[in-house]
Amino acid sequence: MSTPTDAAEATESAGTTADPGSPPPTGSSIAFTATLVLLVGLALFGRRIFTGVFTGDGIRTWATMFVGVTIQAMPFLVLGVLLSAALTAFVPASFFAKALPKHPALAVPVASASGVVLPGCECASVPVSAALMNRGVTPAAAIAFLLSAPAINPVVLASTAVAFPGQPKVVVARAVTSLAVSMILGWLWLLTGKGGSWLRMPKNRHADDAGKLDVFRSSMLHDFLHAGGFLVIGAAAAATLNVVVPRSWLDQVAGSLLLSVLILGLLAVLLAICSEADAFVAASLTQFSLTARLAFMVVGPIVDVKLIALQTGTFGPRFAVRFAPATFVIAILASLVVGSWLL
Repeated sequence: MSTPTDAAEATESAGTTADPGSPPPTGSSIAFTATLVLLVGLALFGRRIFTGVFTGDGIRTWATMFVGVTIQAMPFLVLGVLLSAALTAFVPASFFAKALPKHPALAVPVASASGVVLPGCECASVPVSAALMNRGVTPAAAIAFLLSAPAINPVVLASTAVAFPGQPKVVVARAVTSLAVSMILGWLWLLTGKGGSWLRMPKNRHADDAGKLDVFRSSMLHDFLHAGGFLVIGAAAAATLNVVVPRSWLDQVAGSLLLSVLILGLLAVLLAICSEADAFVAASLTQFSLTARLAFMVVGPIVDVKLIALQTGTFGPRFAVRFAPATFVIAILASLVVGSWLL
């Protein structure tokens, strides 16, 4: 039976404080929806618009790749958003506090492993982690969950398997690398002993009049509009990269393992693609090695421009300026190690 406390906990996990009767889409959601309409229009009518700027073959290639990546990824994006919204609305944050071991060092790997069975997008991972901290979960474990949930959940692993057919080693490498990164950063948080001065504990925010179905609906719409916008931007960037950038330059960058890993890692930070869809963008970057594309898929769900902004607003700038660079470096190193081992 639903209770006001459960509804408040679910609302806190979703980071929703508005009246449930108000329209869920925000200004940024409208901007991303406009981006989706614009890019689909470019895919359909770009040949006429850009005649004289690009060749006809280039426009056809761009449109084909953009639409192909978007259509392939969209079912997984929808499934991930639905599961994430259900988790946010119907599973109270107190459940995780009770399920984790009391010892912080043991709670970290358990929290990391829970991401395998608990779907959630990276947009929702920050408020969910904040809710866990407010329920007494050690920050190290909450951080481990923040990193693992959007990176190794079933929808992400399934989409990776579809994007890389016949290459199960890519799925294994992604799961192993992301799991390792989340645990390493959780344990590092414990070892530094300075987390208390870096982390601004998030405030408790309750919306007692928000029902579970209202939370589910608003979370689903919010996450889909945001993630859909980032998906089409990523698909457009991948298509543009393959059409505009000279093949010789791409081959030169891709020929250096370290440089290609760094380039695709930085690209993941800038593109901020939803984790349920980033594997399809990575699969389209065929000029690069599997290890470089692994770095793209590992970095994206745990450190990108939107996550840095969310972490700054939730946990404070002192946390974000330390956590984001550390996450990026460890993700790159882990991708190189696991990639050389498995790929």
